[in-house]
Amino acid sequence: MKIEAGNEYELTIESVSSDGNGIGHIGSMAVFVPFTAAGDRVRVRVTTVRKSYAAAEAAELLEASPMRIEPKCPLFFVCGGCALMHMSYEAQLAAKKAVIENAMRRIGGFRDFKINEMLGMDKPERYRNKMVFHAAEQDGKTVFGFYAPKTHRVIPLGDCLTGDVRNNKIIAAVTGYMEEAGLKPYDERTHKGAVRMLFTRVSRVSGNMMAVLSVNGNRLPKPELLVEKLRMAVPELQSIILNVNTAKRSHGLGTKNITLYGADYIEDEISGISFKISPNSFFQVNPVMTEQLYGKAMEYADLDETDTVMDIYCGIGTISLLAAKRAKRVTGVEAVEKAIEDARDNAAANGIENAEFYAANAEDIVPKLIKHGERPNVVILDPPRKGSDTKMLEAVLAAAPERIVYVSCNPATLARDTKMLCSGGYKITRTAGCDMFPDTCHVETVCQLVLRTSQVHINIDVDVEELVQDKRGQATYEQIKDYVLKHNGLKVSSLYIAQIKRKCGIIERENYNKPKSEDAKQPQCSPEKEAAIMEALKHFHMV
Repeated sequence: MKIEAGNEYELTIESVSSDGNGIGHIGSMAVFVPFTAAGDRVRVRVTTVRKSYAAAEAAELLEASPMRIEPKCPLFFVCGGCALMHMSYEAQLAAKKAVIENAMRRIGGFRDFKINEMLGMDKPERYRNKMVFHAAEQDGKTVFGFYAPKTHRVIPLGDCLTGDVRNNKIIAAVTGYMEEAGLKPYDERTHKGAVRMLFTRVSRVSGNMMAVLSVNGNRLPKPELLVEKLRMAVPELQSIILNVNTAKRSHGLGTKNITLYGADYIEDEISGISFKISPNSFFQVNPVMTEQLYGKAMEYADLDETDTVMDIYCGIGTISLLAAKRAKRVTGVEAVEKAIEDARDNAAANGIENAEFYAANAEDIVPKLIKHGERPNVVILDPPRKGSDTKMLEAVLAAAPERIVYVSCNPATLARDTKMLCSGGYKITRTAGCDMFPDTCHVETVCQLVLRTSQVHINIDVDVEELVQDKRGQATYEQIKDYVLKHNGLKVSSLYIAQIKRKCGIIERENYNKPKSEDAKQPQCSPEKEAAIMEALKHFHMV
């Protein structure tokens, strides 16, 4: 059947994609339809046709799925903040579970992969401790809200059902201040105007709040007026901050913060550990599910007082400090310097002395730490959506920790990275999905990976060390050969590798690959191949 844009077709929605669209078929062609649920029978109008799929919009709901409900928010179909509010919560959890499993099978190649459990909320509402409202001018008035899907057109919001109810009072106070101070929203087309966004945080433990106004400039007129209006609207505001962002194409916060009132952070707790949270710090947005997610990560890490841990992409030290309560020593790595400052402060505030932190890119610092002798027996990975860096993962594989716990906010990059880890000697033993973001299409996953151990029993005179890993490094003879061939274009034998290893003092068996009689001659490794083998041994941290 030929499918054409503009035509209408009937289909049944079979599943939900990772971005929240329903998936049905017209013939053999997959069709993506937003705001539909598995089991819906719909008439769709095709908007786009590609070689392997089509996109459509629902023209008429012919038969509603039992999974479909009435969205709680009147702006659901235009806002873009949520994608699954038209589905029952049970259906959302099932859809997210399927997204994780499909990614692991399709991208990771784990054919029969199934997650062990799916963690959800008892009350999936008002769960966000952080909100970002973009500023815009519409009909001559300042509005704050979210971007409509795939646009930078702001949908004005008085209240968002995923956030704290006091946010609408903060928005009203900032809008009133801007009107009195004569400030306009920033226009990304003309690069004129002042206010870019309003950013809020709330502490679950204390109820205190932070408000951050991000502006295209270094100062505000009448800052005391802004503070007065905000404090009158929400007395629980304990931190009011001006964020400087003069970059033309930046939609996040700038790196410079000016405190207008109170502290430059707020405090919250996870599992009894207190944390300082600065404007630019990463902190999970759902504190209720964060405790479940990190609790599961600690369960999978299976730590005791003999374990050493490396927490990569550690942020302000949330997982690091939880691990430090259980382990002998923890090393945390994070690229954002202010987050590392907070991590160190958080460790000191909680009386934790067995955690140290490095402010550097993971792909730079982790290989150096491992090269210089760091050998954690547990590694925790909690990367951003783009996943873990390949160079960093190679270093982790070289360290060969007994267990890796991978916390992911993107099933696709989780599947890609665990595929690499499993190719390097690990196996996935347990996996849990965690619904950190109800009503949206996003989902967190935590995986436990365990280093496979194997024993080789042979009864003939062969190169045993070719079959097992050298005790000093994590490379077999075949891996060394592959490295030399790939990077130097040379083929080397096990004999040559053994000769160079013997020179370096890392051959354990005295008679390994020696001639069978004293007058027998052996070929000797050439200087060129010796240099290539040495390069490989250094790469695998064997010398």
